[in-house]
Amino acid sequence: MTIYFTSDHAGMSLRQTLLSYVTQAGHDVVDLGPEETTSVDYPDFGIKLAMALQQNRAGRGIAICGSGVGISIALNRFSWVRAALVNQPEAAELARQHNDANVLALGERLIAVETAKESVNKFLSTKFEGGRHQRRVDKLSQIGKTTAN
Repeated sequence: MTIYFTSDHAGMSLRQTLLSYVTQAGHDVVDLGPEETTSVDYPDFGIKLAMALQQNRAGRGIAICGSGVGISIALNRFSWVRAALVNQPEAAELARQHNDANVLALGERLIAVETAKESVNKFLSTKFEGGRHQRRVDKLSQIGKTTAN
């Protein structure tokens, strides 16, 4: 499984730390940037990650901005992305078990590095339970394909 990393400028430090951490754990990683600390727009990097996951549906993503909110909103515009903004490992575990989340979103300004590492561990090691949750996940990809009355 390939793990794709992206961030904006405000999430760059945590992205680099987690990228190194996940690489040392033996995972196949792809860094989608940015390369420099100059200000960038989080939607641009959310789109890069979404496009990578469209090409590799078995992959997972880790997306980071200052709060995690903006980049998770950008990512969740795509029907094949289920980005979960978490601030603790239990939330990352539940996002995988119940929601089949394929992107972990984090806020560099709001999460401690060790908590982020534990959240990444849960995100990468937890399996989707399927069953009753599958019906709900299937509905997520249908949202926006119909019009509201």
